[in-house]
Amino acid sequence: QVQVVEFGGGLVQPGGSLRLSCVASGDIYRTYDMNWYRQAPGKQRELVASITRAGVENYTDSVKGRFTISRDDAKSTTYLQMNGLKAEDTALYSCKQQLWARSKPGLFDYWGQGTQVTVSS
Repeated sequence: QVQVVEFGGGLVQPGGSLRLSCVASGDIYRTYDMNWYRQAPGKQRELVASITRAGVENYTDSVKGRFTISRDDAKSTTYLQMNGLKAEDTALYSCKQQLWARSKPGLFDYWGQGTQVTVSS
């Protein structure tokens, strides 16, 4: 079985920074794409950032230059460094890891439960 858990959310003032972590655990053979999504109240979930196994990064326009995604495959972990936070960044941030588990052959998406980020003075 595979579990995905996010850490690092919280309350921060505008202009502040947070670093989110997303750890996958279990009988993981290999991890491929890693993604961060967010969903604000009353809005659709949006893809914030993604990183491929080769290290290619992509960001939604609203966070370019402020957020940085990275990964550590040895730890089955992806990070989202968020700088210059704005009130409109307030949302539930969730991680999705695309991986191959030994007990369930095939490439599947595994989601965490999310971590709340609130930007407010």
